[in-house]
Amino acid sequence: MQQFIPYLIAVVALVIVCLRQINQYERGVRFTMGKFSGIMDPGWRLLVPVFQTYRKVDMRIKAVDVPDQKAITRDNVSVTVNAVIYYKVFSAEKAVIEVEDFRYAISQYAQTTMRNIVGEVTLDELLSKRDQIAERIREIVDKETDAWGLKVNGVELKDVSLPPEMERVIAKQAEAEREKRAVIINAEGELASAEKMAQAAKMLSDVPGGLHLRTLRAINDMSSDKSNTVVFVTPVEVLKALEGFVKKTEK
Repeated sequence: MQQFIPYLIAVVALVIVCLRQINQYERGVRFTMGKFSGIMDPGWRLLVPVFQTYRKVDMRIKAVDVPDQKAITRDNVSVTVNAVIYYKVFSAEKAVIEVEDFRYAISQYAQTTMRNIVGEVTLDELLSKRDQIAERIREIVDKETDAWGLKVNGVELKDVSLPPEMERVIAKQAEAEREKRAVIINAEGELASAEKMAQAAKMLSDVPGGLHLRTLRAINDMSSDKSNTVVFVTPVEVLKALEGFVKKTEK
């Protein structure tokens, strides 16, 4: 029995040397004598040394930060744009065989695509339609990287930087727009007030004695504040008529 112990130890040592662990979020791309021979699923897998090699591929979603890219919009405004791309590997075989370094490749392609798309839109479109522009970038990058075994899940434009002089121009434009809206709202209020006053005047004029009652009501409202002096102008003809009436009454 003891004579088999060395052989048993050798077999165990050989198994340990050949054993490879693939985590749940990974896949292994196996090559036998330099030729692709299969995908290694998660778990412990045996690999023949010398004759076989493998490369691990992370299948989780990754985020790639696209650095600041200087571009010129369609209306000749210089801007600086950066973004972030979310992608994952759906084919470990293609990601290893079809492209040398898929992380570097997708980053470079995203930078080029972002500059091209920004050059096709105006500054107003870039600022107001960021979601649509990001979706266009995602579609283009996803279509190209499909052959590399990559799936682009999303693109987000993080920041759009403008030259200082352009920021001042936009601030002045926004201020002018706010003043314009304020003037329009004020004019609409004056128009509504004038319409209501015209309706009230028409109603008072249609009712006999309505204007006189409204005048007396206004005088009463003003007389409630003793700090005010109310001057009520009465035509001379009215005073003469009252004087004649008084004389007739005395007679």
